This record gives sequence, C-alpha cells and structure tokens, in this order.
Amino acid sequence: MEKRLSRYIWKHTRGQQLWILLVVAISMIPYFLSFDLPKQIVNGPIQGDGFDKPGARQTFMNINFDLPYIGNVEFFSGLELTRMQMLFALSLVFLALVIINGLFKFYINTYKGRLGERLLRRIRFELVDRILRFPPQQFKRMKGAEVSSMVKDEVEPLGGFTGDAFVSPALLGGQALTALFFIFMQNVWLGLIAAVMVGVQALIIPRMRRRLLILGRERQITARELAGRVSEIVDGIGTIHAYDTSNYERADIASRLGRIFKIRYDLYQWKFLVKFINNFLAQLTPFLFYCIGGYLALQGQLDIGQLIAVISAYKDLPGPLKDLIDWDQTRQDVQVKYVQVVEQFSAEQIIDPKIQTLALKDSGPMPSPLAAVNLTLADDSGARLLERVSVQIKPGETVAIIGAAGGGGDVLAEAFARLIWPETGKITVGGEDILEMPESVVGRGISYVSSDAYFFYGTLGENLLYGLKHAPLGEREYKGSDIAQRKWDVNEARLAGNPDYDTKADWIDYRAASATGRDDLFPSLLEVLDTVQLSKDILDLALRTVIDPNNYPELASGIVEMRHALRDELEEAGLSGLVVPFEPGAYNMEATVGENLLFGTVVDPNLTGRGIARNAYFRSVVGGSGLDHILFDMGYSIAENAVELFSDLPPDHPFFQQLTFMTADDIPTYQAILQKLKGRGFSEATPDERSAIIRLSFSYIEPRHRFGLLTNELMAKIVEVRQQFYEGLPKEMEGAIERYDPERYMASSNLMDNVLFGRVSQKHADGSKRIRSIVSSLLNTMGLLDDVMHIGADFNVGAGGKRLTAVQRQKLNLARALVRRSDYYIFNKPLPGLDHRLQDEIVRDAMKLLRRDGREPALIWVLSNTSLTSLFDRVLVFDRGLLVEDGTPKALAEKNGVFKELVSS
Repeated sequence: MEKRLSRYIWKHTRGQQLWILLVVAISMIPYFLSFDLPKQIVNGPIQGDGFDKPGARQTFMNINFDLPYIGNVEFFSGLELTRMQMLFALSLVFLALVIINGLFKFYINTYKGRLGERLLRRIRFELVDRILRFPPQQFKRMKGAEVSSMVKDEVEPLGGFTGDAFVSPALLGGQALTALFFIFMQNVWLGLIAAVMVGVQALIIPRMRRRLLILGRERQITARELAGRVSEIVDGIGTIHAYDTSNYERADIASRLGRIFKIRYDLYQWKFLVKFINNFLAQLTPFLFYCIGGYLALQGQLDIGQLIAVISAYKDLPGPLKDLIDWDQTRQDVQVKYVQVVEQFSAEQIIDPKIQTLALKDSGPMPSPLAAVNLTLADDSGARLLERVSVQIKPGETVAIIGAAGGGGDVLAEAFARLIWPETGKITVGGEDILEMPESVVGRGISYVSSDAYFFYGTLGENLLYGLKHAPLGEREYKGSDIAQRKWDVNEARLAGNPDYDTKADWIDYRAASATGRDDLFPSLLEVLDTVQLSKDILDLALRTVIDPNNYPELASGIVEMRHALRDELEEAGLSGLVVPFEPGAYNMEATVGENLLFGTVVDPNLTGRGIARNAYFRSVVGGSGLDHILFDMGYSIAENAVELFSDLPPDHPFFQQLTFMTADDIPTYQAILQKLKGRGFSEATPDERSAIIRLSFSYIEPRHRFGLLTNELMAKIVEVRQQFYEGLPKEMEGAIERYDPERYMASSNLMDNVLFGRVSQKHADGSKRIRSIVSSLLNTMGLLDDVMHIGADFNVGAGGKRLTAVQRQKLNLARALVRRSDYYIFNKPLPGLDHRLQDEIVRDAMKLLRRDGREPALIWVLSNTSLTSLFDRVLVFDRGLLVEDGTPKALAEKNGVFKELVSS
C-alpha cells in the first residue's frame, strides 16, 4: 500500500478530483460577484449614486467586452431602469447568486461525499483482502478485535477526508483569497489588516494543534487496545470464572479506562484553548475594521458602501480560513492514522494476489505426489518442531501418522495444509512448491481437518457446505427493479475497486459434493452425516425447534397424521402407557397442574411466566370457582413437605434435581413464609405470599413428586375450571393462548411436543430414549425425515459454533471435509473428544465413504488411537521432530522400534 494518504487518494481518484477542482474554480465567479453586489446596492439605488435627477435611469445588465483586434463587442445592450426598479433588480440578482452559490456547494459536497465513501469502501476491501493474504504466522500476533476495529472505525475518517483532500484547500483557499482580494480592491489598508490577521492565524493555530495530533494518536491506540482486551475477556470468560480472576479483569479495564479518560480530558482542554485563541483572533479583525474603517470613512477616504462591502466580505473570510486550518489538522491526523493502518497491515511474505485468483472451472485432478522435501518447521520462538523430513504421499495411499506428544506428525499435517510455512525445505505437489500454486488447485485438491474447528455465524447447513463455495457457478436471475439494483451494485463495486461477484448467485460446487444440483444434494449430505454419527444430533435439534406451520404446511399436516400413527405404533408394541395424551375433557397426570388448567400454550408474551397469574380475567375465573383457595392449600402442603425434606440438604444434593417447583435458594424464602403464616389460611396471606404459594401448585406433577396431593375431585375441578375459562374467554385474549387440539398443529410448540401431543410417562425409566427411537423410525416411514433434517440443518450454530457441543463441533468439522471430493484428505486428530470405540467406527466409515464409487484419494490421518494403524497401508512414525520409521503396519510391528512401543502402550 502507498505510504502517504494523499498519494493513495490521488492515485485512485485522479479523474474525479480534477473534475471537482474545475467545478470549484467555476464556482469562484458567482462567489466573487456576491461580494461586490452589496456595495452596488448601497451606493446605487439606496444612496442615489447615479440617480441625481428625478426620473433618472441607469442601464442594467449591459454585457460587452473589449476583445483584442476586434474592439468592443456588445452581447446585450441592457435595460434602462429607474432607481426603484434598479433596487429590486439588483436584489433579485443577489438572491440568484445566493441560490447559485448554494447549488454549487450542494453539488460539491454531494460529490465529495460519494467520492469519500467509494474510497473508504476501497480501503476497507483492500485491508480485508490483505488479511486473506497474510501468512499463517501473522495471525498468531494479531487480535481479531483490534483488526476489526481498525477496518470498521479507524479508517472511517480516511473516507471522509478523501473528498476534502484536494477540493477543500482549493475551495476554502479560493474563497478566502477571493474575499481578501475583494477587501484589497476596496481599501489597501483594510486589506493589509485582514492579511496580517490571516497570517497570524495560519501561523499560530497549526503549531498549537500539533499537541492535539499527539493526544489523538494516543487516544486511538488506547481505544484499540481496549477493544482487543474486551475481546480477550469474551473469549476467555470460562477461564476467568474458573480461576476467580473477574476482579483482576475489572481492575485492568478500570485502569485502561482511566488512562483513556486522562488522554481525552487533556485533549478537550487543549482543543478548547486553541478554539478560544482562534475565535479571539477572528473577532479582533472586525474590531479593527470598525475603528480604522470608520475613521477612513469619516475622513472621506472610504465611502459607506465600501465599508459595508468590506465588513460583509470579511464575514465570509473567517469561516473558510477556520475550515482550512481544520482541514490541515485533519490532514495530519488522518495521515497518522493511515500510516498506523499501513504498518499494522504490512506483512512479510504476503500471499501473491494471483494465487487467490477466482477460478470458475475445475482444474482437474491435483498433480502428484504430495511431498515434503528436506522440510524443517519452527514455531515463532525459533524452536524446531520438525527437522529435515522428506516423505512422499502418492495418490490412493492411506497413510497413518503416529508419535508421542510433540513428535512432529501433527505439524507435518499442518504444513501439508499450508497452515505453517517451512523454515527450510518445501512442500511440493507434482514437484511444484505448494505455496506458489493457485488456491483454486490446492484448496480444492486438499481437504484438511483438525480438532481446532471454527464455524461462522449462521446455520449448521451453511457451515456444512462452506467448503464447496469456491466461485459463483450459477447466475441468479433478476426481475423488475432488481435488475437495475444489480447493475448499480456492479457499477459501484467496479468504481470502488471491489470485485463484482454476486453473493446471491449459487456458489455451491455440486459436482464436488457428488451431486448434480440442489435436488440430489441432500442425500449425499445425509450419507456424510451418518458417517460421522451426527444425524441423530441434527434430528434432536430439529425436534426441539419451533416452526411456523405456514412455512411448512405439508410437514405440519404430516406431523398431525404422525401423532395418530404414534398412538397405533405404541398400541402394537404394548407401550400404550408410554405417552399420556392431552384430551380435552380429561386431566393429564404427567403434565403440571398449570398445563392442565390452561390446556394450551401461552402465545402472548405479556402472559408468560407470572403474567398469567396477574391477568384479571384468569384471576376472576380461578377466584370465582374457589380454585384459588384449593391451590393455595395444595401449595402450602407442597412447601411444608419440601422444607421438611430438603432444608437440611446441601444445595448441590441430587434430590434438588427432582424438584421442578423449587430451587435450593428458594428454601429459606418458603421457610420464612411458613413461619409467618403458621397454618393461617388464604384470606390472611398477602397477595405476594398467595402468589408464591399457588405458584408451587402450578408446577406439581403427582407421578413425579408423589406428595399424594392430587385427588380425583381436584382433577375434575381443574378440568371444570378450564372449561369455564375458555367458555367466557374475552375477545382480546382469544389469540393469547393456543389451545391443545388433537387435530391441529400447535404453532407455539416444538416438533417433538407436536408429535407426542402429551407427556412421556414417569413410569418408564428409559421412556424418553425409547420414544425418540420410535419417533425417528416413524419420520422415516412416513417420508418426513428429510424435511425434519432440513429444519435441523437450519439450526443457528452461534458465534464460532458455540451453540454446539465440543463433540458436535468436531463431528461437523469432519463432515465439512468429507462432503467435498478431493485428491488428498488430511485428518489431523480430528476427533479427540470421542472415545476410542466411536473413533474406530467413524474412521472406518469415513474411509469406506471416501473409497466409494471407485474413488481412490490419498488419506493421511494423524491418529490419537494407535490401534487403528492396521486400517492403513502405510505408517509414518515421528519422535522428537524426526521421522524415525516409515513402512507398512505389519513390517513395523516385526521390528523392536518406536512403532511397536507406541502400539503396545
């Protein structure tokens, strides 16, 4: 990147800058005329100069020029106007000049803004482009938050300055010189006074503002460091809580904020001192004009119109002059920021842009073999990780890499994937250095997986297909107004030096996923998900998802049908009691008292939680039926039982896991309520105490809590009150609760609850597991499994995939690589979170998947489980950064070497 911002701006906006400078030069003509016109109005029609006799007239708008060799040429003879007519005519001309000058300013400012935004877009793109071309070791010294802060915030002033870089000094300097020239034309002495004061301001103010630049730079650096520190806190929050260092972090942040405050306070003090001096000097000049100009006017050396014109002209002088001084400060400030950005985004051995050139066509099979040639690798401290290793991997080979901790096999895998660059030696493909080959060849020909999985914010499916998005392979068809918008997008991207690739196009390489299009892509994905044993997890995510039935009408109706099929399936298996369904006229023993009373799902957020208890209609129905007294007595008994049984237990006792209505922290609260009431009834309790007691009864499930409080009479009473509640339901509450209906899909419930339409019985210890197995089988039988899996694939994985478990992230990371067709697959201990049995199953299934349809890619697997070496044709054994053994598993087992020691251990 250019070292100077002004050179960078001129390089990329030369044509636009020349055009706007021409417009600025033309705008000086009406600007100058607007200074002279007030003098003509005052001296002419107002004071009567030239209108000495009654009825006298003067020529208005006579346009003629004396041309060399031609003589006087008259373009317009003008109009003869009276004194009053001349006053109005000159006033209208003044108004026209005001409008013209305003239009010039409007056009110039709009053009500058567009110019600045385009260059800001260019700078930001170039910075992100450089990040994409940084060598791997660069990222070990960078903080993501600091870099993103620079791209987002620190370059923002650079874009704003772009439009002002050449235009502002030309425009403001031109305005100031025009005003100064006009003052000199009226009176030399007043012009000298104005010139001297302008010179003083131009000399003193910039010198004083140098301190502001130093403080501004310190503020920028400390703010960037604060952003990086906050990012570290977010990323390391688990470590902070684990080691009780939250107060240390608070102290560190408070210290940083204190330093920023001091810098900003000093900045404000100096800033407003400079402003005070600048304003004083600006106001001193009118004082001198009034004194000296007034004296000259009284002496007859200056007429009143000239004095008014001078004062009017000077009124426009401080503004441009102040803005010009501000421009110079901004110029220095943004130059400092630009230099800092360039320094931060400079790196040695940055990747050549040609290596990352977009390639729409597949280059075909990757050259072979993949080889390390006298390879030595080192970390940032210079410690050798691998020394003088030479090895070749031929097409179709299956190679296992094993070794003790720090052996070096894992870094060899990283080197093959270009995640670590050689200290000496090189990695070659077909004899060519891999670092000099296009990424369109290497990035598609090699698939690399490690345990360090990162996922972008988005859906699980988007992350699964991420490795297939190399280029826009299918154009999007635009219609109507979208065509014009797309043309605008392309044009602006090109003007800003950005690529015009369409993110809405189809970027998925279906051929690389063993598919021909979207229609047959999903079966291939399911096969991969089954291989890594992630299908069950995705199904579980889907079954816990709430969907809008309007978006999935066929699935919603299919789920309702499946609801009845589930009942038949359970009957045939002799498990009719496994699920207790919701029935309109019956009490569901496996549901809470609150669920039975409402017999539906609350949709209105104002009624969720404790909101329903505060609802006037609900309280009136429950109170009018006398159910509130019954539930109070029931809740009181629950509180007594819970306090008696659990008050002496520690908060982490497993018994508390069985309580759905009370936590360990609630025990003291209910102890205090029981001691206060001491057997007194509903009427003597306060509203808050009634609410707290009744809330316990709402969460009560007899088969689970077994306090023997739910009688047949009480269950019948609850069903009766439920009917009363819905019979008199006011219109404003009709959409607030979605009532259970066996023939309708519940939009407010998740898929699993809709399938069950009831609750799993507590009598079966493994009920949930058995019901999931039956539901999965029914989904497949009824042809709904693909739709449900699609919903699971739409699950948002969160920032960095943190909404998934560690094991799920590792499985998804492996699946992302297996989805692609590649010539070389490198698996660098991808599944450390799984036990050896599951690793064994997934490794075998993955190898079988990659060898299907006659494919024979090379497989390189860094194993954490050495017993799996028998699955591979060849084993590389590393020890202390050296390749110590290389051969077939059988041959190495016959030797008394490191391999035999590792396998036996």
